[in-house]
Amino acid sequence: MAGRDHVWLPYAQMKTAAAPLPVVATQGSRLRLAEGRELVDGVASWWTACHGYNHPHIAISVARQLEALPHVMLGGLVHEQAARLAARLAALLPGDLGRVFFSDSGSVAVEVAMKMAVQYWINHGFRGRTKFVAFRGGYHGDTTATMAVCDPDDGMHRLFKGLLPEHVITDLPRDEETTAALDGLLAGRADEIAGILVEPLVQGAGGMLFHDAAVLQRLRVLADRHETLLIFDEVFTGFGRTGAMFACEGAGVVPDIVTLGKALSGGTLPLAATIASEKIFAAFWSDDPMHALMHGPTFMGNALGCAAANASLDLFEREPRLDQVKAIAARLADGLASCRGLPHVVDVRVRGAIGVVELDAIDIPALKARFVEEGVYVRPFGRIVYLTPAFTIGEEDLARLTGAIVRVLSET
Repeated sequence: MAGRDHVWLPYAQMKTAAAPLPVVATQGSRLRLAEGRELVDGVASWWTACHGYNHPHIAISVARQLEALPHVMLGGLVHEQAARLAARLAALLPGDLGRVFFSDSGSVAVEVAMKMAVQYWINHGFRGRTKFVAFRGGYHGDTTATMAVCDPDDGMHRLFKGLLPEHVITDLPRDEETTAALDGLLAGRADEIAGILVEPLVQGAGGMLFHDAAVLQRLRVLADRHETLLIFDEVFTGFGRTGAMFACEGAGVVPDIVTLGKALSGGTLPLAATIASEKIFAAFWSDDPMHALMHGPTFMGNALGCAAANASLDLFEREPRLDQVKAIAARLADGLASCRGLPHVVDVRVRGAIGVVELDAIDIPALKARFVEEGVYVRPFGRIVYLTPAFTIGEEDLARLTGAIVRVLSET
């Protein structure tokens, strides 16, 4: 593919990385390569393509919007797609999460949430509350502010210690001991903590680590007790991935701020959102211009992205997506069960449309190559092999994915 050598790939040592596979077309859960082969995509382009690729309703909606209005800035202007999407997200989210700030990536959405939280306290007259509590195994993005709240020891950004501001990284409150420890930490440092930041139910890029709703309920209690803010990073978990439309809904916990991205536009265009409660928004509602949130991504609320997102929400309303997730969960559990007992397999776990096989060690380049030989696109990282397929994937294609994992891991 002409020009390929000029593309700097993500998460890759360019000197030694295998050449990327040239994709010329997509359809459903399939990637068609330039050479003519088709691969079943097991990760849905980093779990964005929740309705599969090339869904006609999204394509038609974006094409119509392109003819009428591809983009106008939201500085002093607004358009129907952004207004409609904001209202729909507010109606879908629990509690009074109803003030929607658009951006173009999950990392930026989390940065906006952090900025909101710090300025919330500044606007209330507290300038020292600039630290965040985040958790081991967590991942919130690759920009400078979000790297600082990822796991500093085992995460991919540990190289940047010294550059990044230091926040409080601790254990999730999974039991009495860790809950008491977090309670004591918040009590001792309440005057410097702006908020608690967590990926609800699943810590994604940190290793597909699961926790239960009780963890989030404890965080809500502790945030209220110590008068700090609770932020849910649902860039990964939002839009049905864990089984409920949003993980916060499934856990029965309403955060003060939630971030969304990835599947927001159905895997079609870059779009993200930071949604705040009325309590947060009220701190910015003022006659004082310095109380305004001074942030504005150039392409925030892009009309094409919002059209895709509105079309994606149409599909969640019209088609049985959450039932499909439930069926996928059962098939993943059944299909990956044979991995238990294989050499080097530490754990097999499934939540919603997320299937994970954790190993004690893996040869990532070798596994990637073998999966392609098996006709599937599966992208291991760390010590895990995982599947996050489109919700519309057919039974045969899903069986092909799980079967390939069992066969390849049986060889290790």
